[in-house]
Amino acid sequence: MVISYWEIALRLSLAVLFGGVVGFERESHNRPAGFRTHILVCVGSALIMMLSAYGFANLVGGRYEVDPSRIAAQVVTGIGFLGAGTILQQRGSIRGLTTAASIWVVSGIGLAVGIGFYAGAAMATIVALISLLLLSRVDRAILSQRRVKSLQIRAKDQPGLMGRVAGILGDLKLNIRRIELIEEDYEPALGAEVINMEFLLVAPLGLNVNQLLRRLACLDGILDISWQGEDIPLKGLSDEP
Repeated sequence: MVISYWEIALRLSLAVLFGGVVGFERESHNRPAGFRTHILVCVGSALIMMLSAYGFANLVGGRYEVDPSRIAAQVVTGIGFLGAGTILQQRGSIRGLTTAASIWVVSGIGLAVGIGFYAGAAMATIVALISLLLLSRVDRAILSQRRVKSLQIRAKDQPGLMGRVAGILGDLKLNIRRIELIEEDYEPALGAEVINMEFLLVAPLGLNVNQLLRRLACLDGILDISWQGEDIPLKGLSDEP
């Protein structure tokens, strides 16, 4: 089967259009992969699909069948490496997953355009835009009720201390996403080992932070508390009713 030049131009142009629309949304949010990256991924996928489907038609005899999926199937695997480059991890939070997913979707759109499945490519582009533009508002509305917070505690190393802290967090409906324990240091002035605990928490919207800090300050052995990077004076907490 032979594909005409105008058909090749049409499919590559549609790949530019569909990939550019999704990439423009990512570019407007200053994401690592934006307008040009999405266009290149979509055009490249479309070209590979056309190469796989039509590029070997004149190289094999009539009794041989060409599998158009063999080369194109590698796009799905290879695009994962490009998407992984957009994912960043910073202090327990992961950024770039949505952009990585959009690159993966754009590659699928390019494959669909390359094989001539225009309706599927157009519908997938519309769905991707709805997910990125409209559903992001729903996502923010849901996440506004549960927010990620950081808590650091410096305390004397005591048996069961971690459990008592976790009990207070559980009572106040805070979900522990991550815990880090820094190496113990012996402080001669205190005559004890001192540990540093760092918590990444998902807190409900109505969290009473003062109540949380007061309850933590009342635990035996607590030396310092930091909430969202701000040091909290323990003396002031103990004086509150």
